[in-house]
Amino acid sequence: MSQENKTSLLEGFKAFLMRGNVVDLAVAVVIGAAFTNIVNSIVKGVISPIVGAFGTKSLDGYQFCLKGPCVVEGGAVTSGVAILWGSVLSATLTFLITAAVVYFLMVLPMAKYLARKAAREKALHGAQDSVETTELDVLKDIRDAIVQQRAGEATAGSGVRTP
Repeated sequence: MSQENKTSLLEGFKAFLMRGNVVDLAVAVVIGAAFTNIVNSIVKGVISPIVGAFGTKSLDGYQFCLKGPCVVEGGAVTSGVAILWGSVLSATLTFLITAAVVYFLMVLPMAKYLARKAAREKALHGAQDSVETTELDVLKDIRDAIVQQRAGEATAGSGVRTP
């Protein structure tokens, strides 16, 4: 690989990394990973005990034995075919809680903020446009008055008198 190709490759990689989307995505992944711990704690500490009040203490304990007697030893099924629908329910609840928290605490407030900001900018630009329009109209009126004045001087300077 030549020096020029290495330089362009490194410059391209640097440009890729410095784009806003990549940085935003990296921040989102880090915050998402930290946020997952919070949601998992809520599910394990709040939701699971509430569900456990109506049945077993852990959602992971809910299962359906599809074939033969299901024997669970040490948290693993040693015989039979078990459908672990409690684990699926736990993961689904975790997803729904995460989605709700992200929507109500991040997406919805940000959408409202951006809408207010866009309305303010639109009002500001609308006021500037009306000011610019009036200034343009005034300048056109001045130009027309100067043209009429020059036309009047040219007629008066030609020696032709109008009664």
